[in-house]
Amino acid sequence: MTWSPVATVGRERGARGRRAATTAALLAATVTAALAAGCTGGGAPGDDGRGTSRQSEPGTSPSATGSSVLAVKLDNAAAARPHTGVDAADVVYAEQVEGGLSRLMAVYATRLPKEVGPVRSARESDLELLRQFDRPILAFSGAQKKLLPLIDRAPLRAETPGSAPDAFFRGSGKPAPHNLYLRPERILPEAPGPAALTTGFRYGPAPAGGGTAATSQTVRYPAARFTFTWSDSRDRWLVGMDGAPATTADGTRMAAATVVVQYVKVRESAFRDFLGNNTPYTETVGSGKARVLRDGRAYDVNWKREDASDGTAFTTGDGMPVNFAKGQVWVVYAKAS
Repeated sequence: MTWSPVATVGRERGARGRRAATTAALLAATVTAALAAGCTGGGAPGDDGRGTSRQSEPGTSPSATGSSVLAVKLDNAAAARPHTGVDAADVVYAEQVEGGLSRLMAVYATRLPKEVGPVRSARESDLELLRQFDRPILAFSGAQKKLLPLIDRAPLRAETPGSAPDAFFRGSGKPAPHNLYLRPERILPEAPGPAALTTGFRYGPAPAGGGTAATSQTVRYPAARFTFTWSDSRDRWLVGMDGAPATTADGTRMAAATVVVQYVKVRESAFRDFLGNNTPYTETVGSGKARVLRDGRAYDVNWKREDASDGTAFTTGDGMPVNFAKGQVWVVYAKAS
């Protein structure tokens, strides 16, 4: 309904009083609804993707239908390691951040670990990357104030310690800010299942012919690096970070069935950290070259993602789809030369 703030000249005093009473009732109802909805706190975005700050209730969120993946933004500084719950992820994305360091994003669809972490802040690139999923849940510690409106408008459900305080906790084994953890079941009642993984990835036999035998692959950022070493005994690529084996908190070596080194455009964004370092923006929409590692072999392929709502297709030089090995996939974004 619409109304004018200008009173109609000549109205009877009784009608004016009734109008004031009606307006007061509407305002009271609005305030009551706002208080009932709650807010995320700390300026964090709401969970409805349209700029509304609402605190979700257990069992009533969109994820209860089993249609949304859970994406968790993870710290990857040396002080944050070892990680917790990363081995349960279906896909792990690695990207460059300020100062040439790296961050991870773990995506869960087929199973949920008891705990995940350490959780850190979101970046602008995450919003484009997550558009491939149907209203995903993004769990993160916070974000720059100027970035929060973009997160608020993105088609995702944002969860932070402000919006879901019972889902996050501080661990005692690491110093802050490297000790924030998430209990996934507090925001996602059950794993949505593999159908939620609308990444565009295909799984099946390796490409016929082509490829070269490979024992290791290293991706370097200015102040970080990832190394993947093939293990015949585990039939997996063992993950190394900054020259050391990467393990989970229980001592398990991180390992991927498929590793994708995807060469993309990395440019400056409009955001900087508190030290003034620019936040790199990793463009995941477009096309380019990639290297797919599986079964102890490396395949030089092409990638294409026409729109942010699409998954990424990987093809051989003659246009044939490239299958991944069944199991966890790591996608490491590297700057195209």
